[in-house]
Amino acid sequence: MAHETIDTTLPQTNLPNESGEYLAKREELRLAEIELMRQRERVAELRRHLPQGAAIQDYVFEEGPANLDAGDAPIRAVRLSELFTGSNRSLVVYHFMYGKKQTNPCPMCTLIIDGWNGAAHHVTQNADVVIVAAADPITLRAHARKRVWDNLRLLSCGANTFKFDLRSEDREGNQDSTVSVFTRDSDGTLRHFYSAHPRMSEDIKERGLDLLCPVYNILDLTPQGRGDWYASFDYPPKLYTSNEPKYDKQHCH
Repeated sequence: MAHETIDTTLPQTNLPNESGEYLAKREELRLAEIELMRQRERVAELRRHLPQGAAIQDYVFEEGPANLDAGDAPIRAVRLSELFTGSNRSLVVYHFMYGKKQTNPCPMCTLIIDGWNGAAHHVTQNADVVIVAAADPITLRAHARKRVWDNLRLLSCGANTFKFDLRSEDREGNQDSTVSVFTRDSDGTLRHFYSAHPRMSEDIKERGLDLLCPVYNILDLTPQGRGDWYASFDYPPKLYTSNEPKYDKQHCH
């Protein structure tokens, strides 16, 4: 479908009654959006060209049956190396804030993982994806069952140092959300490639994982914007039933 440029301006609609002021400001925004896209590409290129990351241990996790409806047994041990399903594939891990000092599942993490569950079958065409939490497998799977996370591997790391080593847990067991990417060399060496946290600086404490969540990016398209809205368990997903237990509110980050 062709889009015609008119006097160096690229109209976004065929509406005949848009004001000149609106069209001028929308064109200014279009050019800013192009620059933002190019900046994201520059950042992605910097990320792709990071030097070789540190070699890491072959962490052991706990995992239940692939089918959430099949119960929680048996629980089996699975190594980090076993999460790679092929050669020349990266492993993307979301560190879920749940377990140890985080006694309730994080609503914001849940928001992000809701989206990942819907996109997992697309992502796994190119990379492997898992969710890791300090919560024990049965507790983690109970929450996943309520959210219908049926496209994701769910792993417990409460018995190892994985989350501490990647700075999504402190020595007292306080949790943080994080995304990490790992690679595997041809000789089997496992390496950390990239990690990001919500906190980016002293004045940016919760925006570091923005691009992982479509919800806020969709809200940013509206005149109301994202505002100070925060995810919660007060509005259950469509497949919840009215008799599902409610969680205590617990702010994250």
